Amino acid sequence: MRTVQFAAAAAGALFCLALSANAQQACPGFTYVANSPEDSLIQAVTGAENPQEQIAALDKFVQEHADSKFMPCVNEYYTAAYVKANNFDKAIEYGEKDLAANYNSLNLSLNLMKAYVGAGKATDSAFQIIAKAPELIKAETNPTRPAGASDEEWQKTQQENAELAKDSREYMEYAFFQLLPRVPDAKKRISFLDAFMKAYPDTKNVAQVNLQYLIAYKMANEPAKADEYGEKAIAADPNNVEALNLVADDYATRRTNLNTASDYAKKVLTLVPAMKKPEGMSDDQFKASKDTQLGLAHLTLGYIAMQRGASTHKVAPAIEQLKAAVNLLGSNPELQGKALYFLGYAYELLYPPNHRAAADALERASKLQSGFQGRARELLAKVERAR
Repeated sequence: MRTVQFAAAAAGALFCLALSANAQQACPGFTYVANSPEDSLIQAVTGAENPQEQIAALDKFVQEHADSKFMPCVNEYYTAAYVKANNFDKAIEYGEKDLAANYNSLNLSLNLMKAYVGAGKATDSAFQIIAKAPELIKAETNPTRPAGASDEEWQKTQQENAELAKDSREYMEYAFFQLLPRVPDAKKRISFLDAFMKAYPDTKNVAQVNLQYLIAYKMANEPAKADEYGEKAIAADPNNVEALNLVADDYATRRTNLNTASDYAKKVLTLVPAMKKPEGMSDDQFKASKDTQLGLAHLTLGYIAMQRGASTHKVAPAIEQLKAAVNLLGSNPELQGKALYFLGYAYELLYPPNHRAAADALERASKLQSGFQGRARELLAKVERAR
């Protein structure tokens, strides 16, 4: 009998020499008879020069042995091959066949997660895999020491498995933060975050977790909870631009903690110019991201200045901040619409009011798809009547 994980090893190789490969290869625990169709398949897959050859070998096996008990392993190899071929939809199709049959392995989970991330599919199955991964990693990277293994061999095996466990866990956490922003339902986001913290209580990504809680609770229209997690995110990472901006915007919108909101927004203006471009982001994307963060900070400062100057009609500082926000938020219709609405409102607060400038800003806001479109049209009608 042979085990799948050692199919590429030379005949007669000691068990201990291949032990560290257990979790890195497909189908741990599956056995097959030498010179059997399964043996030939594994030799063909492991010896293939590219994923297309692997897929062809798997297709041939399925055509000839569709009723084989080896099919879970075949599906796992299909998943890995299609990931290598960047055909993520097919990889997900075959990987989920194994999950539906209650079969899983660390290798399958990792390849499925690569497919979900590559395809941008934030499915329930993806988050279930992430939540279950720590136990699976623990099970597959803590093998029993085999009889006859030398101290040196066993130490090397333990080191390799520790590295595999670390890398696997880090990828699962990476995948979580890649997929979570694609979940449109706020309650689902919160439930996924709860499950993540239960599975990864010692995560090093605490600031990111709290930031995602902040975003989810804002989506759920629970501002008090959003601000609670926002302050936690800032405490864990005082230079977290996104957390600073979101909390400042929320405080300003709710007309509470205005001094803190102003301090946070001003800090963003000093931090953004020094931001470093993340890997994989184009120059244009990075500029748009920076402009959005700067624009939101100016929007917050403008709205605060407008609130403070409304009773005395001294809103010129607010207008300058809001004009800066409008110019920076071109890639974000929601925020630009909000900035234009408040800019129009600020022009009306002047004494005497600047109806023409207010109408220009509100007309632009009324043409943008944002939560302020309707309000902009209503105020524009009032301004036109006043003119």
